[in-house]
Amino acid sequence: MKTYGLIGYPLSHSFSKGYFAEKFKKEAIADCVYENFPIADIATFPTLFHQQEDLCGLNVTIPYKEVVIPFLDDLSDAARAIGAVNCIRLEEGKKIGYNTDVIGFTNSLKPLLQPQHTHALVLGTGGAAKAVMYALRELQISYTVVSRTASEATVAYTSLDKKIIEQNTLIINTTPLGMYPNVDAQPPIPYEFIGSQHLLYDLVYNPPVTRFLQLGEEKGAAIKNGHEMLILQAEAAWEIWNS
Repeated sequence: MKTYGLIGYPLSHSFSKGYFAEKFKKEAIADCVYENFPIADIATFPTLFHQQEDLCGLNVTIPYKEVVIPFLDDLSDAARAIGAVNCIRLEEGKKIGYNTDVIGFTNSLKPLLQPQHTHALVLGTGGAAKAVMYALRELQISYTVVSRTASEATVAYTSLDKKIIEQNTLIINTTPLGMYPNVDAQPPIPYEFIGSQHLLYDLVYNPPVTRFLQLGEEKGAAIKNGHEMLILQAEAAWEIWNS
């Protein structure tokens, strides 16, 4: 029996386990299982391979997309450039890191892009944000990273004004703000300056319409949640594991 799974902490609301269970059932894949492996401390990660001898591949989620890298033997070119991993392939005893977030995000965003979507705000600075930034560079969309505090590489939420919001017609939330069960939370941006030229993309998929997306839609913006991105990155991971 081939075992695949997800590492992260906590894993109370995992998309991947349900998705792969349904995939295995629908496609009559009888020799594979997918499990959640909640790891409270990344230092215990190597012991997983002794406990799960049939392990063939892993997905990686919050908070380990960056800190898992030192435990790996090699990285794909994209994962190395991004600095974050969400997919691990086990090949001849070696653990190789990939980033399929960038595949899922790019392929779900491209059909929605309009001529005015040339400048973006990326809300957040974590591993998912790094994949989004890499994708935007590949798509030749300039971006500004927004964080709680300003730095050389970021601007603070408190500095966002009418001019910045109107210039950046693509706004991407890479933070967990608004994710179930904290559905009343949203990134603190000035929503009053959003209009019909905007596209708001939220990597959160539960709930399907977050407060961030709802406030944008009320102002006439196009909106997209992260559900399709998750499906596309999961299928990309499956291809990597079985190529």
